[in-house]
Amino acid sequence: MSTVNIPPLKFRPILKSAIWGGEKIAPFKGIVTDQEKIGESWEISGVKGNESIVANGSDAGLTLSEMIGKYGADLVGKKNFERFGTEFPLLIKIIDAAGDLSLQVHPDDELANKRHNSLGKTEMWYIVDTEPDAVICAGLSKDITPDEYVSKVADNTLMEAVAHHKSHPGDIFFLPAGRIHSIGAGNLLVEVQETSDVTYRIYDFGRVDAKTGKPRELHVELAKDAIDYTVYPSYVTEAGETVNGLTDLVHCSHFDVYRLDIDGEKTLTPSDNTFSTFTCIDGDLKVSDDRGNEVSLKKGESLLIPAMATKITITGKGSIIYAMN
Repeated sequence: MSTVNIPPLKFRPILKSAIWGGEKIAPFKGIVTDQEKIGESWEISGVKGNESIVANGSDAGLTLSEMIGKYGADLVGKKNFERFGTEFPLLIKIIDAAGDLSLQVHPDDELANKRHNSLGKTEMWYIVDTEPDAVICAGLSKDITPDEYVSKVADNTLMEAVAHHKSHPGDIFFLPAGRIHSIGAGNLLVEVQETSDVTYRIYDFGRVDAKTGKPRELHVELAKDAIDYTVYPSYVTEAGETVNGLTDLVHCSHFDVYRLDIDGEKTLTPSDNTFSTFTCIDGDLKVSDDRGNEVSLKKGESLLIPAMATKITITGKGSIIYAMN
């Protein structure tokens, strides 16, 4: 057993304003800021140039990659440390769409590595709250060829071939790399994704950048061979069975995601092979580990649970999006 003692870690949120951003994230997180049109809060990020900074404990002020460099497998697990080094493999976000996000697609690991020396971007969304008539776009609703895709971008008819889904709190969308998607106006959600900031924007509703006065750049040709043109029977993921407050949401080669509901006390015995992340979507909780550390976790806050923690006890009443890789 390691003699290292790393508490559950909080990080300073990285708030990002966007042309489509809203005003829900700050109150959801219980923070005060003058920043407007906040579209995203990057909760736990190892993306270069946007690295999370520790906010609690004796390591407060260190970046996530510095923490991995200091603690290695005790923080992220042996396999992760051997494969990714000081790069954290997941990115956790809270997203507030007051307007429609651009229609986009992400390359898979092979294509992203070839073109950008980056991981690809498979992701999932858990819908926390919606406005009436909020919509998620995900996948194709009819067969089109790569050349037809290019033509439809040119004549502004691509959205006619995209599947639209009315969204509701609790909905789950799994978005493997290659799937066309867009978050529609009125959705507040938690996103779990691979650590990548590679996005191919393919349609942007004719909007112009406020700073330049020009339409935002599209990546039509780059996306052409990144898109999965298969039409699937459904794009909404059904939640799995709930056992003792733990509900299966998404399982793939990049991450496993659950919803965890607590009313009283819940004990987890996570694997020492990897870390876990908690993002609280409701309630007021206390999280303690087997090393005597205790950290509060309130709605809108996130925690990184080190791989060395073999027992986690959560007390209070609330709900968590619980992810690991």
